[in-house]
Amino acid sequence: METTVVFLLNGISYGLLLFMLSSGLTLIFSMMGVLNFAHASFYMLGAYIAYKISSAVGYWPALVLAPLAVGVLGALFEKLCLRRVHKFGHVPELLITFGLSYVILEVVQLIWGRSAVNYTIPAELQGPLFTLVGGEGGLSAVWGLAGPEVCSAAGASCTQFPAYRGFMMLVALFMLVALWLVLTRTRLGLIIQAALTHPEMVEALGHNVPRIFMLVFGAGAALAGLAGVIGGNAFVTEPAMAAAVGSIIFVVVVVGGMGSLAGAFIASLLIGVMTTYAVTVDKTTLSLLQLVGIDPAPTAPGYSLLTISVSQMAPILPYLLLVLMLIFRPKGLLGTREE
Repeated sequence: METTVVFLLNGISYGLLLFMLSSGLTLIFSMMGVLNFAHASFYMLGAYIAYKISSAVGYWPALVLAPLAVGVLGALFEKLCLRRVHKFGHVPELLITFGLSYVILEVVQLIWGRSAVNYTIPAELQGPLFTLVGGEGGLSAVWGLAGPEVCSAAGASCTQFPAYRGFMMLVALFMLVALWLVLTRTRLGLIIQAALTHPEMVEALGHNVPRIFMLVFGAGAALAGLAGVIGGNAFVTEPAMAAAVGSIIFVVVVVGGMGSLAGAFIASLLIGVMTTYAVTVDKTTLSLLQLVGIDPAPTAPGYSLLTISVSQMAPILPYLLLVLMLIFRPKGLLGTREE
């Protein structure tokens, strides 16, 4: 039981990291109509900049400075490059952001090399946040590391939940609340939302619409950079990290609904829990079908695919969910589609 709870919490923490990534992409798309193919590269850049800053002055300054640096770079890219091709439509925007992703990859490899860097979790957040103890009396939680006398008791089993995972969840939830408050409860948020649908009116009221779009793109890049700071040391900081999450965040955005932050949040948690839990399932698809009374013949088409375990299929489950979503609900979970 305690193992199931920890896997659920790990799935939620991974889902919240996906939301930190997808929220910036959703913000940029909903406000500017731009699908930023370089968004995962900003995530990678945030991890590498945080590694450099943390090596010099520590992790906590890097947590603030690295997202700001990535946000500034994103804003400069929008002002100097993206703004010039915006008037030509979506295809040039896709191409220029796609090219930027390769430029960032080459720059990262030129500066830090092709192998992983030693970007580690800070000492304050190492170790378990709590220990779940399962036994005959049920499930209980012990703050921090449970003592050997607790875990060695008859019938007891202990499972630890890392403190850094809890920190990831806390930062992601704080970012979600802050983003919601800014967009719905501040004058700046109202101006940003108005600039999306009525840019001429907003400009007539004296607001600089191009500057607003520049700040929005920079904020989206900063959110990706923050995810890099948080996720870079929880996983691996290497040049391939952008490619590892690049396709997943687009799945999250589409499943949640294009331009919907609430949809991206739900889709992130769904995909995070689904992929994390699927890794632990050793049963095959065939055995699961037999549980519900379906028993295909060995000569049936695709029978060999049914003998693959669910854990082996875990990496492709988000894409299967994407296909099903596009078939049965093309607008996504909470998205709206204009006909």
